Amino acid sequence: MKKFVSILLAALVLFSCGLSALAADAATLSFGEKDTFTVLQLTDPQDDAYPAHKLIPFLKTAIESTEPDFIMLTGDIVEDTRFGDISSDAQPLKEGVFVKDDYDKTLENVKAACDAIFGVLEQYEIPYAIAMGNNDYKAKLKAEDWPAIFAAYPHCVTVDMSDDAQGHIDTYFAVEADGQPVCGLLALDNGQSFNEEQLAWLKSLPTGGVPCYAFEHIAFDEVNNLYEVCSVFDDGAILTDGKAMRLNQAIASGHTEGASLPGGGSAQFPVLKEKNTVAAFFGHYHTSGYTGVYDGMTLGLTYGCEFAKAGPYGIRTVTIHRDDPGRVDTTLYVYKNGAFTPQSDAPYRPANNVLAKLFNLFATLFRTLSYLLKF
Repeated sequence: MKKFVSILLAALVLFSCGLSALAADAATLSFGEKDTFTVLQLTDPQDDAYPAHKLIPFLKTAIESTEPDFIMLTGDIVEDTRFGDISSDAQPLKEGVFVKDDYDKTLENVKAACDAIFGVLEQYEIPYAIAMGNNDYKAKLKAEDWPAIFAAYPHCVTVDMSDDAQGHIDTYFAVEADGQPVCGLLALDNGQSFNEEQLAWLKSLPTGGVPCYAFEHIAFDEVNNLYEVCSVFDDGAILTDGKAMRLNQAIASGHTEGASLPGGGSAQFPVLKEKNTVAAFFGHYHTSGYTGVYDGMTLGLTYGCEFAKAGPYGIRTVTIHRDDPGRVDTTLYVYKNGAFTPQSDAPYRPANNVLAKLFNLFATLFRTLSYLLKF
């Protein structure tokens, strides 16, 4: 087991190097005696009270093969409600935690789904945090229920620091070496958008100027700038709003099954830049896994692990170097046959079968028809 300093909850923490005090309930992690600090990103299990048969071995293999110092779960812990999980668990053709007009049963289901996931993480005694997802909120729990669920697990170190009126849960973790801050980790809650109160908290957050790494569920608009308009015949081309799009191979690499037109921006991005955020990683899209650089910040989508949906499934590691914490070192892994393979070694390719091609053809025709009907 890798060494890490116990989570310190303090009213104010004053660093000896003269940095401003961290906000109340700041959480501190440490490199210990190592030269690197590895974060494992898991995202979108979207499970229910009956965990998918493949989820538990997926989680165990992910942890054992990457040996992380910290785990970041970027949302959609639970599936709110939907019919049909293709017999991936003990309840065939039934999925979701939400029970209409029965709050107690919904809460019970959410706790069971969380326990299936967090119970595995607890076995490894590695600290972990959660950035909430949209499906987590669709379970319609009370604002105080999620923090109470998290608090029941000793190694879950999620702390609500932003304290906004809507109950979003945002946490900043300082990662230290020899008692001095080296970098920071942000678990940001945009499962119900990212509101002005959260933005104000982020602006006022005293990080001391160290490089920061942000993790959240839904990608902000700047990720769209990793795409380019291309020919419909180009490898990786996807029809979007009447145009053929693909990842801009000069600045990004990986696999995507969706694309958006470049342009637009978020209120978050410039604030994250001010906080010296060198990278931001997201989930939400399940079957897209890629990494690119826009305006000096590394941006990436990570594959999900909801086994009630078709793959690919995967994880991401982020390795932070003690002597150069601003150098972004990240690897995407694809899960196949019970093992993880770096995507750079074995890029994911969609299944080459007739049904998949027919589905993609009809999906493309539908998207194109929808676009044309706007006029």
